[in-house]
Amino acid sequence: MKIVFATNNSHKLEEIRQIFGSDFEILSLNDIGCHEDIPETANTIEGNALQKAQYIYDHYHMSCFADDTGLEVDALGGSPGVYSARYAGEGHDSEANMKKLLAELGENNNRKARFRTVIALIEEKGDIKTFEGIIEGHIAYEKSGHGGFGYDPIFIPIGYEQSFAELGAEIKNKISHRARAVQKLEKYLKMKSS
Repeated sequence: MKIVFATNNSHKLEEIRQIFGSDFEILSLNDIGCHEDIPETANTIEGNALQKAQYIYDHYHMSCFADDTGLEVDALGGSPGVYSARYAGEGHDSEANMKKLLAELGENNNRKARFRTVIALIEEKGDIKTFEGIIEGHIAYEKSGHGGFGYDPIFIPIGYEQSFAELGAEIKNKISHRARAVQKLEKYLKMKSS
């Protein structure tokens, strides 16, 4: 089964393809010749995921899914949330985003945080389903590790001593917010195709 994942983020694509295995052919935006900058102007994570999926469905008429992820930090009132990717400005600069977040938290002892991913799926006939994945954890006082992407070097999931960046893809792909949402999506698609 072919399905479009509305992203050109090579990290996300690799992660999703590893989780899905060979049962599905996951196509990227590049694979379908989409080079437009898809708008992400909603004020919720769900809204952004749906906006991206709807754009691909409307323009390319293919089954597709899109995700959006936010890091929600309790001491910052749930920020950066929907603005996680552009927290320090429009450049989607992970280093700048982490620096800003750590500076805003300062020495605050409340480091509780969670990653939340929402996947919006639009099927052939236009039916819409959403799947959510959440992982709780806390924000470290400094960066550690070189794996992963985004906020991975400063996020330590509950039950672990290391950041996502140190845990490696194999563990991250089993426990992450995206993995949890993708597992729900995969289960749904397998059930539909059996």
